[in-house]
Amino acid sequence: MVLGARDGTAGARTRAGTVGEIGVVGAVEVARLGGLWRVTRPWHPGLRPYLRSYVGYWEAVATPYEARLVPTGRATLLISLAEPFTQVRRLGVRGGGSGSIGSLVVGLEDRPAICTHPGGQEAIRVEFTPLGAYRLFGMPMSELTNLTVEIRDVLGPDAGVLVERMAATPDWAARFDLLDAALLARLEHGPRPAPEVGHAWHLLAGSAGAIPIARIADEVGWSQGYLTRRFTQQVGLTPKASARVLRFRHAVALLGRGAASLAEISMACGFYDQAHLNREFRAIAGTTPGRMVASRRVEGAVALSGSADSSKTAPVAGR
Repeated sequence: MVLGARDGTAGARTRAGTVGEIGVVGAVEVARLGGLWRVTRPWHPGLRPYLRSYVGYWEAVATPYEARLVPTGRATLLISLAEPFTQVRRLGVRGGGSGSIGSLVVGLEDRPAICTHPGGQEAIRVEFTPLGAYRLFGMPMSELTNLTVEIRDVLGPDAGVLVERMAATPDWAARFDLLDAALLARLEHGPRPAPEVGHAWHLLAGSAGAIPIARIADEVGWSQGYLTRRFTQQVGLTPKASARVLRFRHAVALLGRGAASLAEISMACGFYDQAHLNREFRAIAGTTPGRMVASRRVEGAVALSGSADSSKTAPVAGR
């Protein structure tokens, strides 16, 4: 396997030789982060407006894990190149368990999920803006809300062929090339979001969920009811639910910096008080702010057991 995807060695093996804990092979960068080897390269310019994260990875040592995923305000495409997930189970959703699932699509969420994996994971994880996902998936995002769906059910049978080609290709740069080409082709022909919805999302995200929905409706020139219908169809959550997730993410970011008290964070993020902050964390993440800070290993995931390695779910910043 090029780049040592399954050998668990100390260095990343490449056709050009062995790279240490971090190295660059051509335009592909390989780095060790916890229990994972990560592979990244600069995003294709045609994809950049729609992306929030794009990373390949494999386990240094195959280890079963369980992790809690919390809402991010993004949609996810995960290309599984080895072992599938045992299950991805959405908390608070009847019948929310996926069963065994490999390559998958996740819509926007406003509640947590538990993912379990038997070990030996190797994948590419891509996170999209909500409206980028709407254009890529070519379907109402409301049909994917709080769901984890097999990739073929969203992108069609050609997606299965793509995954097989990528899994059979040992070179990570070639894998990224295959995926880039497929994503660009879909984006070229995908539906364009309404400018009003795009502006509404920009206002909401730019304020970290603090701007009143009535003000957004006035800004875009729609009634609140019509805004809610169009926004929910193209984003996946209602404006109100999106604002809750964005406020939550803002609070998570402030918690991670460790420079403010819970009372100060509550005020900065628009919660009524600290009790309101705690209730929102329980509803959206299934945990408390204190427990999330103490146990989470990376942004967006909380380890649930000693065997968990939630870095498998970590996003990587744009490059």
